Formats: sequence, structure tokens, C-alpha cells
Amino acid sequence: MKGNSIKAAWQGKCPRCEKGDIFKYPFSSISKFSVMNDCCSNCGVSFMPEPGFYFGALYVSYAFTIVFFIGLWLILYLLFDPADWVYGVAIVLACILFVPFSFRYSRILFLYWFGGVKRI
Repeated sequence: MKGNSIKAAWQGKCPRCEKGDIFKYPFSSISKFSVMNDCCSNCGVSFMPEPGFYFGALYVSYAFTIVFFIGLWLILYLLFDPADWVYGVAIVLACILFVPFSFRYSRILFLYWFGGVKRI
């Protein structure tokens, strides 16, 4: 990804034209965070290259989660050093709150990396 592609990916834009939205609703609409557009409203590229394409995004999401949990553990350990049960509660709560971010950005990155979309 180049400079503009990184910005477009962060904003959830089409990997081809960098203008159309990949997801139908904004990130702030938590109840509909997973609803994707079928294709780009600007250039018409499909956001579902093949059936089951996004199963691979699970690996990206897993990597996000591991990095996030290690960071959370380090912050708790180095700054607060709480009791053991606090780690468990913090990780469960963080996992629930982290799902929309992880879901969206794992799909966006997977589409950018492996979607086979040629830039126009």
C-alpha cells in the first residue's frame, strides 16, 4: 500500500478508486458495523471477489487481537500491576469493545492485500 492507499484503507474506501465506501454505515453505527456494500458505488468493483473470500480475514483479525491483548496486558502490568482477576475482566471487556474495529479493518486489509483489485 502506498500513501493514499493507507489513507483510503483507514477510511474504508474502495481499493480500486479510493472513493466508494466498503461498508454501508459509518463506524459510529455500532449495531450495523458488519453490513458491507456489494460493490463500489463509484467504480463498480465487487467487494465479494468469491464465495467465502473473507474467511481469510479471520487470520488478520486474530493477529489484531493478539497484538491488542499483549498491549493491554503490558499497560496493565507496567502501570498498575493489578490482581489476576482484573486481567481476565479487562481482556473480556476489551474483546467485546474491540470486535467492530477488528471485524472492519481485518476485512478491509484482506480486500486490499488479496482482493485482486487492480488500481485504475
